[in-house]
Amino acid sequence: MPPAPATATAAAAGASARCSDGPATLQLHALVLCLGCTADVRLITTLVDSYAKCDDLASARKVFDGMTVRDVASWNALLAGLAQGTEPTLALKLFHRLVGSFRELPPREAPNEVTMVAALSACAQIGSLQDGLYVHEFVRKMGVSGNVRVCNALIDMYSKCGSLARALEVFHSIKREDRTLVSYNTAIQAISMHGHGGDALKLFDEMPTSIEPDEVTYIAVLCGCNHAGLVDDGLRVFHGMRVPPNVKHYGTVVDLLGRAGRLAEAYDTIKSMPFPADIVLWQTLLGASKTHGDVELAELAATKLAELGSNVDGDYVLLSNVYASKARWADVGRVRDTMRSNDVRKVPGFSYTEISGVMHKFINGDKEHPRLQEIYRALEEIVSRIGELGYEPETSNVLHDIGEEEKQYALSYHSEKLAIAFGLIATPPGETLRVIKNLRICGDCHVVAKLISKAYGRVIIIRDRARFHRFEDGQCSCGDYW
Repeated sequence: MPPAPATATAAAAGASARCSDGPATLQLHALVLCLGCTADVRLITTLVDSYAKCDDLASARKVFDGMTVRDVASWNALLAGLAQGTEPTLALKLFHRLVGSFRELPPREAPNEVTMVAALSACAQIGSLQDGLYVHEFVRKMGVSGNVRVCNALIDMYSKCGSLARALEVFHSIKREDRTLVSYNTAIQAISMHGHGGDALKLFDEMPTSIEPDEVTYIAVLCGCNHAGLVDDGLRVFHGMRVPPNVKHYGTVVDLLGRAGRLAEAYDTIKSMPFPADIVLWQTLLGASKTHGDVELAELAATKLAELGSNVDGDYVLLSNVYASKARWADVGRVRDTMRSNDVRKVPGFSYTEISGVMHKFINGDKEHPRLQEIYRALEEIVSRIGELGYEPETSNVLHDIGEEEKQYALSYHSEKLAIAFGLIATPPGETLRVIKNLRICGDCHVVAKLISKAYGRVIIIRDRARFHRFEDGQCSCGDYW
């Protein structure tokens, strides 16, 4: 006699608990089909959840789309899987689909805090402030604005979408006695990411004694010190940690010292660690060596990276930058030859900007955007206007041993410049421009963004791989310390 559906449910729960066990999920799926339990909503929901946790989002979507009856847990399983995986855009589309159909569900099946947290996570990943505002309005309609988990997700979303003021407004709306460790961690991370290290330290010091800082707290406050150049404060926090520091804490201190030009201390910190340095640590030291032009330390870090088997383009590009800054073109060529022989290709830079709720993507030297000719004409005007403010291209950012004119051309069409130019022609005067970039902003683009903010009277917010830069009236929130 075949096992009852309840037995299959127990098997499903076991597979789900194993999270990333792909073979177990396939066995579960086969069992469900064999038992004819495809109408069991709880079972199929667990199957969707299991596939999502195995990063098999295509199978999760296929199973979900095949469901004839769904409850809120079904929607949440796929929504969370897409949001936490590699498909935040699809997660938002699913959320809009749910919003359009939830009125057909009984009250107990209405979207809940799990739904909101997943949708807000997707907005944060994409950096879509318009979608984030839409989800927040839905949060209000559903009456879950006071839920602390939702508030924490709102803080994270607003900060990653470039609106620190809204993030802090949500944080301060939580009653002090209701704030959790996650609330403080998320707020400190938000403040730090936007370059306000002093404020991050202040909030850290104001944490109630009943809430004990954890590893995440210390990473957040150390990052704040790092981005603001608060070296002594950062070292004080590090040496006063009440949890054992891990490699990420050491890495942040190495970055803190390296940015400040204290390269010998940064290297000594690596050597003093109670565990071996990982790839990220050596990449951090290599980046600091590039910033301060220390060829010897850059070569040491590059050697350590090679020994650890790192073969990413960034390592080679940083070392090439160090050589290029010293006009050592033969060494630049040698590094590029090594890249070719190891089949390493530079990750192309790209940027997003959101205009009227639509995300526009640009790559370096973009040739595809439908308004390309307008954008290029706008760039020409931009260069002319900021030239009147003293702009001179920082051609040291270009690696190639080519003429000055070719270097200036190579700089002109970086993706963030294209995104800003498009924003200027596609939005009303005075509107804030928001750009998300997959790599660190280069020195020339940083200068250009400052000058555009002054010449055009715009606030420009750029989220790069490491932090936020807020440009206004010719100044950046980072204080040129990045």
